[in-house]
Amino acid sequence: MDDRQKFAVLTATHRIWAVSAIHGEVEQLRHIHAALESRLKRGDRIIYLGNFMGQGLRTCETLDELISFRRFFLARFQNFPRDIVYLRGSQEEMWQKLLQLQFATDPRGVLQWMIDQGVGASLQAYGFDPKDGFREAAAGAMQLTRWTNKVRRAMQERPGHYQILGELKRAAYPNNGTTLFVNSGINPSRPLETQKDSFWWANKGFMRLKENFGPFTRLFRGYDPNHEGIVYTKHAVTLDSGCGFGGKLAAACIDLDGQVIELLES
Repeated sequence: MDDRQKFAVLTATHRIWAVSAIHGEVEQLRHIHAALESRLKRGDRIIYLGNFMGQGLRTCETLDELISFRRFFLARFQNFPRDIVYLRGSQEEMWQKLLQLQFATDPRGVLQWMIDQGVGASLQAYGFDPKDGFREAAAGAMQLTRWTNKVRRAMQERPGHYQILGELKRAAYPNNGTTLFVNSGINPSRPLETQKDSFWWANKGFMRLKENFGPFTRLFRGYDPNHEGIVYTKHAVTLDSGCGFGGKLAAACIDLDGQVIELLES
């Protein structure tokens, strides 16, 4: 299970701050970060639960803010890079697929589906009109490749963006606790190491968990596509107040037993 290319394994952890889906709402993220500055303690770890991008038009500023706060966090208590984690969400997964759109069998159909899901906002944030993608797709694979390469270069030109999106993890857990952190869901019938894209697409049964998932007694997610708000059950917790859809951004301080010590919303 300890595959650190896929999963973030937190060590020497006392508490975990988990931040819900941001969806490009940078001002709400800045407010949460300001609140965290006075609350962080030695041994605290931070997990961003995916979907930093999409929906809102300020994806670039959002990633800039994540990078800036990372520098602060690492310097505050001489933390290591492994002590702050970024999970892959559906928005980040679609963004990676967008950069390989020329390999899709139906690139225009795939692009339309991704735009319907919010990727168009991220394209606009990097200075691209989503309509251009349809035109380039109609012109053929070579022309579409040129376009996706331009999108990739625009991302690479923003300091740290390519790097932070290149280190995304599928899930995270502390090695001294029984909590698991994911983007949106899991498939309860499959072990952790075989979940693949279940973490951002298999969300329907998440809040219906009735027993432990492997060694984990409580699971946390940061995005609920049904937008039902923050919900607690014995085995599962949704930390999503609707940021990006007119709601708030949530951050929770969680102990190693999965109890929420403090909840912040902005």
